[in-house]
Amino acid sequence: EVGVQNQVGEEIYGFYFSLFNFAFILNMLLDVGINNYNNRAIARDHSLLKGNLAAIIPLKLFLSLIYAGVVLLSGKILGYSQEQFQMLWILVLNQFLASFILYFRTNISGLQLYRTDSLLSVMDRSLMILFTGLLLWGNISSKPFQIEWFVYAQTTSYILTLITSAGIVRFRSGSFLHLFSLSASLKILRVSYPFALLILLMAVFNRVDSVMLERLLEDGLEQAGIYAQSFRIFEAATQFSLLFAMLLLPMFSRMIQLKQDVNELVRTALPLLMVTGLSVACIAFFYKSEIIDLLYRSYTPYSSSIFGILMIGYLFVSISYLYGSLLTANRNLRHLNIVAAFTVILNIVMNLILIPRHQALGAAISSLVSQAFFAIMQMALSVRLLNIPSNRDIFIKLAAFLAINMLTGYLTLLIQGWIPGLLLLGTSCIASAFLLGLIRPSEIKSVLEE
Repeated sequence: EVGVQNQVGEEIYGFYFSLFNFAFILNMLLDVGINNYNNRAIARDHSLLKGNLAAIIPLKLFLSLIYAGVVLLSGKILGYSQEQFQMLWILVLNQFLASFILYFRTNISGLQLYRTDSLLSVMDRSLMILFTGLLLWGNISSKPFQIEWFVYAQTTSYILTLITSAGIVRFRSGSFLHLFSLSASLKILRVSYPFALLILLMAVFNRVDSVMLERLLEDGLEQAGIYAQSFRIFEAATQFSLLFAMLLLPMFSRMIQLKQDVNELVRTALPLLMVTGLSVACIAFFYKSEIIDLLYRSYTPYSSSIFGILMIGYLFVSISYLYGSLLTANRNLRHLNIVAAFTVILNIVMNLILIPRHQALGAAISSLVSQAFFAIMQMALSVRLLNIPSNRDIFIKLAAFLAINMLTGYLTLLIQGWIPGLLLLGTSCIASAFLLGLIRPSEIKSVLEE
């Protein structure tokens, strides 16, 4: 994707990026909380697979029509041009395909087929990397790379992944077409709508930044493109935490169903996610300018500052995925929705104040503050509502981990050449995590085997 941005430039990529996030914000209409509900339900009772498929597939097809209509109508209200609408149509199709892939994956992870789910989770991205790489560097066409080609590569990757995931689920479930039932679909819709509200609120404060940049500023497309340079790296990094969360949700659901102690799993996942988040934040803090310079041909003087701020936010996203999965598994959705609603208000107000003054840098600051607020509130809710320990010993070790690697980071600045310094800092992060006992492979293996 960095190659795509370098080929087409900030303004054209910003054109795509703002439209992509606009379509993604309304993605909730494709799901209305069905995926989270289904993952939790199948994890608790595998026998529900066939009946849920029969109820959910026609429901999702109907919701797809509603989603397409709302997105295109909203684009009309916002005054999108014909050129923007041409791309928006394809992005709507891509969201439809991605939604069905995620739905089929919830069945697979709910059945505790974690290895299969992990492979599917990277299949669409791997195919997109392959197709886009061929279009960028394979000399397939004499024409310059077009942003539309990038979108078409996504479409092709999604179609192939959807066929694969649907085939696996069909093999596991057997025939279910004869079970289609409108009443069953409506029942699931009633149960799942609280998940839908949470997904919508989270999509707004995670994705509205680029849309507001494009709408609020005269050079909005360029600023959205500048913001996208760092945001897409940030988003790629968070895939690790997202994949971890998709494993945690069915695990937490099953443990709660069996009345097992969830803190054992929290104590395994928390240090792993926090070490990853702190390591990424440290590396981005010390080498943000060098990383941006390495990746991009064209960037602004404050691009590295945007990158550094967003990558600190990765730490809080990791916390959110852990405690959010736990609260979702325990059905504390009303509390989650209240916190998410306050986060949306905070994010939009900060964007309205900071974007006109600081442009893309203001959007990055708003994102960091919003992510931090949302993560800390979820952690506090988990301790209060589920009566799990605060695990202070882990946080003391994490503080020591941060201190060691901040000191190492400053020392690496004395080394000639930034790549050896970055490698040394990365090695320090790994070594200190093991020495402090924050990462214990045996614990991770035992949890996954269960």
